[in-house]
Amino acid sequence: MCGSVVLLVRTLQQTLHQMTSDLQTQGASQQTLQVVVPGVNLPVSQLAYFFSALLLSGVIHELGHAVAAIREQVRVNGFGVFVFVVYPGAFVDLFTTHLNLISPAQQLRVFCAGVWHNFVLCVTALCFLFLLPVFLFPVYYTGAGALVTDVVQGSPADGPRGLSVGDMVTALEDCDVGSVEDWHSCLTLSSHNPQPGYCVSSLALQPSWAHGRAFRRLDGSIECCSNNSLTDLCFSYTKLQEREFACLPVRKMLAGSHVCRSNVDCQSPLDNQAPRVCISPSLENQTRLIRLTHPPNTHMLFVGYPPHLQYAVSMTNFAPRFGFLNLELPVVIETFCKYVISLSGALAVVNSVPCFALDGQWMLSALLEATLVTLVKDRQRRELIGFFVLLGGSTLLAANVALGLWMVTAR
Repeated sequence: MCGSVVLLVRTLQQTLHQMTSDLQTQGASQQTLQVVVPGVNLPVSQLAYFFSALLLSGVIHELGHAVAAIREQVRVNGFGVFVFVVYPGAFVDLFTTHLNLISPAQQLRVFCAGVWHNFVLCVTALCFLFLLPVFLFPVYYTGAGALVTDVVQGSPADGPRGLSVGDMVTALEDCDVGSVEDWHSCLTLSSHNPQPGYCVSSLALQPSWAHGRAFRRLDGSIECCSNNSLTDLCFSYTKLQEREFACLPVRKMLAGSHVCRSNVDCQSPLDNQAPRVCISPSLENQTRLIRLTHPPNTHMLFVGYPPHLQYAVSMTNFAPRFGFLNLELPVVIETFCKYVISLSGALAVVNSVPCFALDGQWMLSALLEATLVTLVKDRQRRELIGFFVLLGGSTLLAANVALGLWMVTAR
């Protein structure tokens, strides 16, 4: 109960900070609790996971109350499920007379059982998610790369020389990709690190100003391919201590080349061919040229903002050992486990809050009866203490919900 109150206070502080700060995206990513509105901040494609996980968490919560009540000799009158607006839930009906006859400590066990079972469900789903590669090992393997499960049509990753469902991405430039986590990490590094260069033969570097003179962009970078070609790109390189620019065919120049930072990286004493030079794409500040390796296909070349690839491509760590296996099955299991962890944990936190009409109300009442009888002998005073605590907890929860809804819908 104390932990849930601290968490709600912290969440309220973060929400207020987002309302007064321009860095709303960064604050939202660090927020532990967040109001979920289907179709607004929850994709429609995820609704089945959300509602099924919420129903499972609610059923396990109420079954926890029922099991604890039977253990404490309290009769269970009934059990059922319901739908409130669009959110599914569950309930258990206990015999009030039996519940009032048992001790406050026994009542506390019954009232806390729902939160406890949500916690157990959360830990169970977390362990299952962690051990999923072991469970699926006979039919799926991991560690070979990031397997493409979906590509958004019309996105930068789509096209004849783009990515396709079933491709295994193994590297982004010189950053090895062994999992989906590596994929995201490599894209993040590409966004923050300077654009690498490529070692090519100096014989191919005859300066050429394609269909016009080079011009300087607003950010200061040079564009020397003024014909908007889909195959050529402007590259810069150092020759005789001077900066030169050349419009070159990208795929032809990068075939078989390795990344570099300067001309020194391209020098090799065993190379008897023409000297090699490090060329760098002349791009705008946040734009990058990225070469994706997905054997046995040729490299995919991407020019743009690296995070766009994260939204254009869906990946999984699990690759099927047999052709008839579904690529989406591990993704479905992973996603469902993550929703169960999130929603079951959220139910445990919210129901622990000392708030009217939640488990926290009855937990607080039983707790005060079990601990304050000797200190505050007057029952009405104990009830008054409990009322003010409930009023504070209810206000805190209502403020989080109201401001959370406003942040999700109004912004």
